[in-house]
Amino acid sequence: MISIYDGKAFEQYFREKRWNPHLIRKVRNAYFKKQKEGKDIFASLSLEQAVELEKDLQVHSLSLKHRYDSQKDGAIKLLFETKEGYLIESVILRYESGRTSLCLSSQVGCAANCSFCATGKMKVVHNLSVGEILDQVAWAQKLLASEKRRVRNLVFMGMGEPLHNESNLYSALEVLHSPQFFDLSARQTIVSTVGIPEKMKAFGDKFPHVGLALSLHSARQEVREKIVPLARKYHLEELKEAMKYLLEKQEKPIMVEYLMLKGINDQEEDLEALSCYLEGIPVYINLIPYNPIALAPELKSSSEEIRKQFAQVLKDRGFRVALRYSFGSDIEAACGQLVQLSNRERKARRVD
Repeated sequence: MISIYDGKAFEQYFREKRWNPHLIRKVRNAYFKKQKEGKDIFASLSLEQAVELEKDLQVHSLSLKHRYDSQKDGAIKLLFETKEGYLIESVILRYESGRTSLCLSSQVGCAANCSFCATGKMKVVHNLSVGEILDQVAWAQKLLASEKRRVRNLVFMGMGEPLHNESNLYSALEVLHSPQFFDLSARQTIVSTVGIPEKMKAFGDKFPHVGLALSLHSARQEVREKIVPLARKYHLEELKEAMKYLLEKQEKPIMVEYLMLKGINDQEEDLEALSCYLEGIPVYINLIPYNPIALAPELKSSSEEIRKQFAQVLKDRGFRVALRYSFGSDIEAACGQLVQLSNRERKARRVD
């Protein structure tokens, strides 16, 4: 079987069959641009060709198990199953302005194991294939077609640490931005990382037009180590060096994500540390409310008043700041909430 997302294998298949290569574009357009499914994908082929290609071509890499619609906002959480039986989630964000974003997963589970994130509590880490990453976008486009909407913004902020699945992430980004496939804008794509300095630099070299978001959450080393275990390996000064390197490569400010946790990183000393740490670095700071997870009941979100005060001080000091609203909190689709506990059972049953 060849995947519709594997451009080289798909083209080689047509060459071996000695079929007109112009048909490749028509098949791709039917799937990627017009969201066709089933036999409609092969409408441009002869009956004989359509039968043969349908037999040899793998269209979807994931199966859609369930769709959850928020009753509070325009969020839709999609639950997928991989061929191995793992479950992953992605989230469609529909804004009143008409803009539509998709929050993508890159792994099952996450080795970063941040204290506030449900995904890291799964105790299983499995890299998604290129096809599994891309298929989340294809399914979202298909579901949105009936609303005359399309995904315009991509954010790799779902399950997993994208830079721990670097090779497949890179290949997926190339397909997502290729005019032959999804033809989505690199400038409207953001990849979020908990902070791996050398991989951040390599990413900036490879994709200068793709935004990178750093999940900072504290500018105090001892505090960051408590909530982001990976910080014990990568010091704040290394991250600052990586940010400065990126700014030489990229054309827009780095996004800094700061999850506000009551009594942990929302005190005056935390504000001063953040302000000093980012001084002179053009960044866009997102202040995010914490969305509770059952496996970390001790964590609480900072009050709205504290978040607003935090934001105002940073703005007064010249920083660009946004107070984030958590879409999909009622369907557990907000930041840090994506998890499928049944993956633990899948891991326990698995015999390698």
